[in-house]
Amino acid sequence: MPNTVFKKLLHVLPMMLMALMTVGISACQPTDSNQTDTASTDWSCQSHNTPFAYSTCHIQSDLLTDKRYSLALFWQQSDSRQPLLTFDNLLSSLPSSQSLKFAMNAGMYNENYAPIGYTVIKSEEIRALNLKEGGGNFHLLPNGVLWWDKSGKVQITESNALAEQLKNGTAKPLYATQSGPMLVINDAIHPQFDPDGTSAKIRNGIGVCSDGSLQFVNSEAPVTFYQFASLFKNELKCPNALFLDGGIASALYAPTIDKHDKKEMGVMIGLVESAQ
Repeated sequence: MPNTVFKKLLHVLPMMLMALMTVGISACQPTDSNQTDTASTDWSCQSHNTPFAYSTCHIQSDLLTDKRYSLALFWQQSDSRQPLLTFDNLLSSLPSSQSLKFAMNAGMYNENYAPIGYTVIKSEEIRALNLKEGGGNFHLLPNGVLWWDKSGKVQITESNALAEQLKNGTAKPLYATQSGPMLVINDAIHPQFDPDGTSAKIRNGIGVCSDGSLQFVNSEAPVTFYQFASLFKNELKCPNALFLDGGIASALYAPTIDKHDKKEMGVMIGLVESAQ
Protein backbone atom coordinates (compact mmCIF):
# COMPACT_ATOMS: atom_id res chain seq x y z
CA MET A 1 0.00 0.00 0.00
CA PRO A 2 1.47 3.45 -0.93
CA ASN A 3 2.60 5.47 2.06
CA THR A 4 0.34 8.46 1.20
CA VAL A 5 -2.78 6.25 1.11
CA PHE A 6 -1.84 4.71 4.47
CA LYS A 7 -1.49 8.16 6.03
CA LYS A 8 -4.92 9.20 4.70
CA LEU A 9 -6.51 6.08 6.22
CA LEU A 10 -4.93 6.86 9.59
CA HIS A 11 -6.47 10.33 9.37
CA VAL A 12 -9.96 9.18 8.33
CA LEU A 13 -10.27 6.05 10.52
CA PRO A 14 -10.88 7.86 13.87
CA MET A 15 -13.70 9.90 12.32
CA MET A 16 -15.30 6.76 10.90
CA LEU A 17 -15.16 5.07 14.30
CA MET A 18 -16.75 8.08 15.99
CA ALA A 19 -19.56 8.13 13.43
CA LEU A 20 -20.26 4.42 13.98
CA MET A 21 -20.32 4.90 17.76
CA THR A 22 -22.78 7.79 17.42
CA VAL A 23 -25.13 5.70 15.26
CA GLY A 24 -24.91 2.82 17.73
CA ILE A 25 -25.70 5.02 20.72
CA SER A 26 -28.65 6.60 18.91
CA ALA A 27 -30.04 3.20 18.01
CA CYS A 28 -30.02 2.22 21.68
CA GLN A 29 -32.04 5.23 22.83
CA PRO A 30 -35.72 4.54 23.56
CA THR A 31 -38.11 6.33 21.20
CA ASP A 32 -41.70 7.29 21.70
CA SER A 33 -44.08 8.93 19.26
CA ASN A 34 -45.69 10.77 22.16
CA GLN A 35 -44.29 14.02 23.53
CA THR A 36 -43.42 13.63 27.19
CA ASP A 37 -41.65 15.26 30.09
CA THR A 38 -38.69 13.13 31.14
CA ALA A 39 -37.42 15.33 33.96
CA SER A 40 -39.47 13.61 36.62
CA THR A 41 -40.63 10.07 37.27
CA ASP A 42 -43.15 11.39 39.81
CA TRP A 43 -45.17 13.43 37.34
CA SER A 44 -45.25 13.94 33.60
CA CYS A 45 -47.40 15.20 30.74
CA GLN A 46 -47.90 13.42 27.43
CA SER A 47 -49.75 13.78 24.14
CA HIS A 48 -51.57 10.76 22.70
CA ASN A 49 -53.22 9.91 19.39
CA THR A 50 -55.29 6.84 20.32
CA PRO A 51 -58.09 5.98 20.95
CA PHE A 52 -58.52 9.69 20.13
CA ALA A 53 -56.29 12.74 20.39
CA TYR A 54 -55.82 13.81 24.01
CA SER A 55 -53.28 15.18 26.46
CA THR A 56 -52.72 13.82 29.94
CA CYS A 57 -50.72 14.85 32.97
CA HIS A 58 -50.26 12.29 35.72
CA ILE A 59 -49.07 12.43 39.31
CA GLN A 60 -47.72 9.39 41.12
CA SER A 61 -49.54 8.43 44.31
CA ASP A 62 -46.85 9.46 46.79
CA LEU A 63 -45.74 12.73 45.18
CA LEU A 64 -48.07 14.91 47.26
CA THR A 65 -46.57 13.62 50.51
CA ASP A 66 -43.34 15.35 49.45
CA LYS A 67 -43.27 18.91 50.79
CA ARG A 68 -41.59 19.99 47.57
CA TYR A 69 -44.82 19.50 45.59
CA SER A 70 -48.40 20.51 46.26
CA LEU A 71 -51.70 20.26 44.43
CA ALA A 72 -53.85 23.36 44.84
CA LEU A 73 -56.97 25.14 43.64
CA PHE A 74 -56.75 28.76 42.52
CA TRP A 75 -59.56 31.23 41.96
CA GLN A 76 -59.16 34.84 43.07
CA GLN A 77 -56.24 37.22 42.97
CA SER A 78 -54.56 37.60 46.36
CA ASP A 79 -54.93 41.39 46.47
CA SER A 80 -58.59 41.54 45.40
CA ARG A 81 -61.81 39.59 45.01
CA GLN A 82 -61.38 39.46 41.24
CA PRO A 83 -61.01 36.00 39.66
CA LEU A 84 -57.65 35.10 38.19
CA LEU A 85 -59.35 34.04 34.92
CA THR A 86 -56.25 32.89 33.00
CA PHE A 87 -53.18 30.73 33.38
CA ASP A 88 -51.03 33.79 32.70
CA ASN A 89 -52.55 35.59 35.69
CA LEU A 90 -52.06 32.48 37.82
CA LEU A 91 -48.39 32.32 36.81
CA SER A 92 -47.94 35.99 37.68
CA SER A 93 -49.56 35.50 41.09
CA LEU A 94 -47.16 32.80 42.27
CA PRO A 95 -44.23 33.77 44.50
CA SER A 96 -40.76 33.50 42.98
CA SER A 97 -40.07 30.42 45.10
CA GLN A 98 -42.80 28.44 43.31
CA SER A 99 -43.20 27.15 39.77
CA LEU A 100 -46.33 25.80 38.09
CA LYS A 101 -45.69 22.41 36.50
CA PHE A 102 -49.14 22.05 34.90
CA ALA A 103 -52.69 23.31 35.43
CA MET A 104 -56.23 22.76 34.22
CA ASN A 105 -59.66 24.31 34.66
CA ALA A 106 -61.30 22.77 37.73
CA GLY A 107 -65.07 22.72 37.54
CA MET A 108 -68.04 24.66 36.27
CA TYR A 109 -68.71 28.34 36.91
CA ASN A 110 -71.37 31.00 36.43
CA GLU A 111 -71.33 34.24 34.41
CA ASN A 112 -69.11 35.84 37.07
CA TYR A 113 -66.60 32.96 36.92
CA ALA A 114 -67.66 31.86 40.41
CA PRO A 115 -67.92 28.09 41.04
CA ILE A 116 -71.43 26.57 40.95
CA GLY A 117 -70.48 23.51 43.00
CA TYR A 118 -68.86 22.76 46.35
CA THR A 119 -65.52 24.52 46.54
CA VAL A 120 -62.95 24.59 49.33
CA ILE A 121 -59.65 26.47 49.08
CA LYS A 122 -57.13 26.24 51.91
CA SER A 123 -59.83 24.78 54.21
CA GLU A 124 -62.18 27.73 53.56
CA GLU A 125 -65.57 26.81 52.12
CA ILE A 126 -66.15 29.07 49.11
CA ARG A 127 -69.36 27.38 47.93
CA ALA A 128 -71.58 24.92 49.80
CA LEU A 129 -72.17 21.40 48.51
CA ASN A 130 -74.74 21.54 45.71
CA LEU A 131 -77.21 18.63 45.96
CA LYS A 132 -80.00 20.26 43.97
CA GLU A 133 -81.61 18.69 40.92
CA GLY A 134 -81.53 20.53 37.63
CA GLY A 135 -80.52 20.47 33.99
CA GLY A 136 -77.15 20.44 32.29
CA ASN A 137 -74.11 18.26 32.74
CA PHE A 138 -73.55 19.27 36.36
CA HIS A 139 -76.89 17.74 37.36
CA LEU A 140 -76.51 14.56 35.31
CA LEU A 141 -76.50 12.50 38.49
CA PRO A 142 -74.52 11.09 40.07
CA ASN A 143 -72.07 13.95 40.16
CA GLY A 144 -69.08 14.13 42.46
CA VAL A 145 -66.35 16.00 44.28
CA LEU A 146 -62.61 15.93 43.80
CA TRP A 147 -61.04 16.65 47.17
CA TRP A 148 -57.97 16.11 49.33
CA ASP A 149 -57.01 16.78 52.91
CA LYS A 150 -53.77 17.84 54.60
CA SER A 151 -52.33 14.34 54.20
CA GLY A 152 -52.29 14.83 50.43
CA LYS A 153 -54.57 11.89 49.68
CA VAL A 154 -56.76 12.77 46.69
CA GLN A 155 -60.23 11.26 46.33
CA ILE A 156 -63.25 11.49 44.06
CA THR A 157 -66.44 10.97 46.04
CA GLU A 158 -70.08 10.93 44.91
CA SER A 159 -71.70 14.13 46.20
CA ASN A 160 -74.31 12.56 48.51
CA ALA A 161 -71.72 10.23 49.99
CA LEU A 162 -69.44 13.20 50.68
CA ALA A 163 -72.32 15.02 52.34
CA GLU A 164 -72.51 12.20 54.88
CA GLN A 165 -68.75 12.26 55.44
CA LEU A 166 -68.79 16.01 55.99
CA LYS A 167 -71.67 15.61 58.42
CA ASN A 168 -69.96 12.96 60.54
CA GLY A 169 -66.56 14.63 60.35
CA THR A 170 -64.71 11.87 58.48
CA ALA A 171 -63.98 14.23 55.56
CA LYS A 172 -62.08 17.45 56.22
CA PRO A 173 -61.14 18.88 52.83
CA LEU A 174 -58.19 21.18 52.42
CA TYR A 175 -59.26 21.65 48.81
CA ALA A 176 -62.39 20.51 47.01
CA THR A 177 -64.16 21.09 43.71
CA GLN A 178 -67.55 19.66 42.73
CA SER A 179 -68.55 18.94 39.17
CA GLY A 180 -70.61 16.54 37.15
CA PRO A 181 -71.30 14.10 35.91
CA MET A 182 -69.11 11.41 37.37
CA LEU A 183 -67.48 9.58 34.46
CA VAL A 184 -66.59 6.35 36.25
CA ILE A 185 -68.08 5.27 39.59
CA ASN A 186 -66.42 2.35 41.39
CA ASP A 187 -65.14 0.94 38.08
CA ALA A 188 -68.48 1.33 36.29
CA ILE A 189 -69.20 3.86 33.54
CA HIS A 190 -71.94 6.36 34.42
CA PRO A 191 -75.27 4.56 33.89
CA GLN A 192 -76.76 7.36 31.78
CA PHE A 193 -73.99 7.37 29.17
CA ASP A 194 -75.08 5.92 25.81
CA PRO A 195 -72.45 3.79 24.00
CA ASP A 196 -74.06 4.92 20.74
CA GLY A 197 -74.35 8.57 21.74
CA THR A 198 -73.44 11.17 19.12
CA SER A 199 -72.97 14.34 21.20
CA ALA A 200 -69.21 14.86 20.86
CA LYS A 201 -67.33 17.78 22.41
CA ILE A 202 -63.87 18.70 23.67
CA ARG A 203 -63.87 17.52 27.30
CA ASN A 204 -61.58 17.42 30.30
CA GLY A 205 -61.61 15.48 33.56
CA ILE A 206 -59.59 13.76 36.26
CA GLY A 207 -59.31 10.18 37.44
CA VAL A 208 -58.01 8.54 40.60
CA CYS A 209 -56.56 5.29 39.32
CA SER A 210 -56.08 1.79 40.70
CA ASP A 211 -52.42 2.40 41.53
CA GLY A 212 -53.31 5.59 43.40
CA SER A 213 -52.02 7.88 40.67
CA LEU A 214 -53.95 10.86 39.31
CA GLN A 215 -54.69 11.36 35.62
CA PHE A 216 -55.64 14.80 34.35
CA VAL A 217 -57.02 14.49 30.81
CA ASN A 218 -57.89 17.07 28.18
CA SER A 219 -59.27 15.76 24.88
CA GLU A 220 -57.87 17.40 21.77
CA ALA A 221 -60.70 16.00 19.65
CA PRO A 222 -64.47 15.98 20.24
CA VAL A 223 -65.57 12.86 22.13
CA THR A 224 -68.81 11.57 23.62
CA PHE A 225 -69.23 11.08 27.34
CA TYR A 226 -69.11 7.31 26.86
CA GLN A 227 -65.85 7.48 24.88
CA PHE A 228 -64.30 9.81 27.44
CA ALA A 229 -65.36 7.62 30.38
CA SER A 230 -64.09 4.50 28.57
CA LEU A 231 -60.64 6.09 28.32
CA PHE A 232 -60.46 6.49 32.10
CA LYS A 233 -61.88 3.05 32.85
CA ASN A 234 -60.20 0.89 30.22
CA GLU A 235 -57.02 2.67 29.16
CA LEU A 236 -55.98 4.60 32.28
CA LYS A 237 -57.40 2.07 34.79
CA CYS A 238 -59.12 4.67 36.95
CA PRO A 239 -62.05 3.20 38.95
CA ASN A 240 -63.28 6.72 39.73
CA ALA A 241 -63.22 9.70 37.38
CA LEU A 242 -64.94 13.08 37.29
CA PHE A 243 -65.89 15.31 34.37
CA LEU A 244 -64.66 18.87 34.93
CA ASP A 245 -66.02 20.78 31.93
CA GLY A 246 -66.14 20.84 28.16
CA GLY A 247 -66.20 22.94 25.00
CA ILE A 248 -64.72 26.41 25.34
CA ALA A 249 -64.24 25.87 29.09
CA SER A 250 -61.66 23.07 28.71
CA ALA A 251 -58.17 24.47 29.22
CA LEU A 252 -54.70 23.06 29.84
CA TYR A 253 -51.35 24.53 30.80
CA ALA A 254 -48.56 21.99 30.28
CA PRO A 255 -45.36 23.64 29.04
CA THR A 256 -43.45 20.35 28.71
CA ILE A 257 -45.79 19.39 25.85
CA ASP A 258 -46.23 22.94 24.55
CA LYS A 259 -49.77 23.49 25.84
CA HIS A 260 -50.77 26.94 27.08
CA ASP A 261 -54.43 27.78 26.53
CA LYS A 262 -55.36 31.46 26.75
CA LYS A 263 -59.02 30.93 27.70
CA GLU A 264 -60.78 32.55 30.63
CA MET A 265 -62.12 30.24 33.35
CA GLY A 266 -63.20 30.00 36.97
CA VAL A 267 -61.36 27.84 39.49
CA MET A 268 -58.11 26.25 38.32
CA ILE A 269 -56.21 23.24 39.62
CA GLY A 270 -52.44 23.01 39.39
CA LEU A 271 -49.33 21.16 40.50
CA VAL A 272 -46.85 23.52 42.16
CA GLU A 273 -43.19 22.90 42.92
CA SER A 274 -41.57 24.89 45.71
CA ALA A 275 -37.86 25.65 45.83
CA GLN A 276 -36.02 23.63 48.46
